[in-house]
Amino acid sequence: MARALRRVCVFCGSKAGVDPSFRRVATELGERLAAERVGLVFGGGSVGLMGVIADAVLAGGGEAIGVITERLAAPEIAHRSLTDLRVVRTMHERKALMSELSDAFLALPGGIGTFEELFEVLTWAQLGIHAKPIGLVNVSGYYDPLIALLEHAVEQGFFRGTHRDLMLVVPGSEEALPALRAHRLPKIEPLVSPTES
Repeated sequence: MARALRRVCVFCGSKAGVDPSFRRVATELGERLAAERVGLVFGGGSVGLMGVIADAVLAGGGEAIGVITERLAAPEIAHRSLTDLRVVRTMHERKALMSELSDAFLALPGGIGTFEELFEVLTWAQLGIHAKPIGLVNVSGYYDPLIALLEHAVEQGFFRGTHRDLMLVVPGSEEALPALRAHRLPKIEPLVSPTES
């Protein structure tokens, strides 16, 4: 049975990047969210890929909820045309609220803030804090080095294959929502067994 998605949290850059396909896929994903009546939860900025996806959702009549800190509201130019803009004090509050509002997570291309957000929700899934699907939209192979790093961590004994399988990888916007709905989380084993140190 397909998982119900009311809202999806999308992590993405406050810059648009150099490859035009990044902007195109962000636009397409926003259009799909609006068309399928799946709300967007994101970092609340009006610039970069954040602004692109939010604008596409709003243009399609969809719901866009931004969560931003007081400190970032100016540099990330808080999006003032959203369905709902939540301004919080800290990054911890920002990420906790984004998670609370969402049924699943997707990462589009972005920088170190996007990586940090992605790895935090992946860690939370690994620890059993949530059981929400996590997807990586690997636009034009942007995340190939990151995927290779995770494989290397598995090979070196620092990351289990079952934990790697908590995150699905799709090449573009067309596959993203169906993959999240269909994703079945692997059975999570204890992080450390008596034979590991």
